[in-house]
Amino acid sequence: MIKKGISRQIVLHYFIVVFLALLLVELVFLFSMRTYYYDSIYNYLNSSTDVPQNFISDQSSPVKYQEIIQRYELGDTVEVQLLDTQGNVLQNSTNFRVDKPIQTGDIPQALAGSTGRWIGKQAGTGENVMAVTRQIQVNGDNYLVRYVTSLERVNQKLLTITMVAVGVGAAVLIIVLVVSLGLANSIVRPLNNIIGVSTLMAKGDFNARIKGNYPHEIGELASTLNYMAEEIIRSNQIKDDFISSISHELRTPLTGIKGWSETLVSGGFDPEETKLGMSIISKETDRLIGLVEEMLDFSKLQQNQMKMVIGEVNLKEVLQETMLNVWAKAEQKKIQLKLEPGERPFIVQADGNRLKQVFLNIVDNAIKFSPEESTIFIMLTEVSPERVRISIQDAGIGISQEHLEKVKDRFFQVNPNRGGTGLGLAITQQIVQLHNGDMYIDSELEKGTTVMIELPLTKQQEILQLT
Repeated sequence: MIKKGISRQIVLHYFIVVFLALLLVELVFLFSMRTYYYDSIYNYLNSSTDVPQNFISDQSSPVKYQEIIQRYELGDTVEVQLLDTQGNVLQNSTNFRVDKPIQTGDIPQALAGSTGRWIGKQAGTGENVMAVTRQIQVNGDNYLVRYVTSLERVNQKLLTITMVAVGVGAAVLIIVLVVSLGLANSIVRPLNNIIGVSTLMAKGDFNARIKGNYPHEIGELASTLNYMAEEIIRSNQIKDDFISSISHELRTPLTGIKGWSETLVSGGFDPEETKLGMSIISKETDRLIGLVEEMLDFSKLQQNQMKMVIGEVNLKEVLQETMLNVWAKAEQKKIQLKLEPGERPFIVQADGNRLKQVFLNIVDNAIKFSPEESTIFIMLTEVSPERVRISIQDAGIGISQEHLEKVKDRFFQVNPNRGGTGLGLAITQQIVQLHNGDMYIDSELEKGTTVMIELPLTKQQEILQLT
């Protein structure tokens, strides 16, 4: 007995479908064979009655029934009967006396002018027979010539054919059963393996892997689960690294704030030292707020709770504001910020503050990783009448191809020693996507990095450009 599950469903479905198909085929085949044999007998008997139906016997003497019988005789296997129109047997080739009129269905058919045909059991003997009857005229009187032949041998042959067909069908069903069991096992075995490994993963063992080279969709499922486990391990590692990094990042400003606040509380400092301490506390507080806001932004983006205030935004103005915000930081490293705004203003439908956050993050990174006395170019270019590109190009340390593929992943940091949460570019990319834009990064080690952001222009802007 096959236990409940996919195996039983596969075997039952295959078995039922093939069984019904075989049953239909065998019924049609057996019916066709029966029809073929019975029609062959009928055609033979019918053709034997094609002798002249109207003939004249010696009118000076009674009709000689035996003479008519002899005309239609076909041998010992076929009985010939001569009947009147009432169905009474006047003479037959076996000389067996029949006292009762014959009332089978072939009689009225013959009287109606066609060749009558009847299949059934012969009265008295119970033997299966076929009767074929046709009307003839003798000396102007109507008679019926009736052929009766046994169907026992034909039925025996049909029974043999039926048994052979049933045997073949049973053999086919056994083969189908074996094949369907094999097919079911080929599906269920890998699924059971996948279920077992998935159970281990559900319990936290992400080092478990599905082994085996399975074909088709099952192989894809196994590969997907293995990939999922690898991604979970990678995400857990990234999470651990992030917790370690963010703990350090939060501890650093908190340590500075706590140290200077305790120092200032103790008193005895001149105004300059007090001013320096308060400046450090303010600076570390801003840094701490920035870290917390970055994590909050990322959390909102992950939960699709980031609220956007959409309006018409002039990209040139936003970029100019961005440059003013980072000017002091750039000045410390003697880095020049050059804006190339293009020939016309570019207007987009966007949240101005969020776009400014995007540009601040990218320009801040460019300043952080650029050498002193270098130049950062900020360019606005028209990609098409519908889109504009903002390019921020630096001559910094660059990013290797290996890291370039992961740099936009959450929590990823090319150099963890430089600090940060590793969320900046992940947040930046998601904000750009919320504006129906795209972000690309092109970089080469020791030669610099170019970050390109493409945004859709407003419909009004497109009309102005086309005119």
